[in-house]
Amino acid sequence: MVHEGRWASCEDFCFWDSPLIELSGKTMGIVGYGRIGMATGNIARALGMRVLAFSPSRVPGKGENGVSFAGLDDIFREADVISLHCPLTPSNRGMINKDTIAKMKDGVILINSSRGALVVEQDLREALDSGKVYAAGLDVVSTEPIREDNPLLGAKNCIITPHIAWAPKEARERLMEVAVENIRSFLAGKPVHVVNP
Repeated sequence: MVHEGRWASCEDFCFWDSPLIELSGKTMGIVGYGRIGMATGNIARALGMRVLAFSPSRVPGKGENGVSFAGLDDIFREADVISLHCPLTPSNRGMINKDTIAKMKDGVILINSSRGALVVEQDLREALDSGKVYAAGLDVVSTEPIREDNPLLGAKNCIITPHIAWAPKEARERLMEVAVENIRSFLAGKPVHVVNP
């Protein structure tokens, strides 16, 4: 809008033509509270947000470091922003769907930088177009590279990046360091970063 000259043609010193949202005082729901989920929680708290987190290994109702653990239904019901940071498993495939979206606040924002198949894309498209979900920020989709018929490509208020959250050189170097450390630790008989399904 600035490049189109809309601010320059405005009589006021500032310009906007859509609602603005302040995150302070809002609730961030984090689904998957591993290393990335924890870092997301730290950022949300720094912005003045209340943080609810779901992790299968944590007891709902408990808290630590300013984060309260909650069940999924509580997160769907209470969060203004929901951020997905969990692995894809048979039990959570399609966890964001018509039924779970119906439990969410009107105007919720969804972020998915985890796995595309956590979301039923047609259901999210309908929720975005109706305004039930205010906006979505997605770094992943169910089939990658994205197919031309993906229903989210024409959805309102949907930003899609091409699975690049991990792509900076520094992030890839860290991934390699972790892989090397995993192998060293395993060979030494002291496995780290063990994932048990």
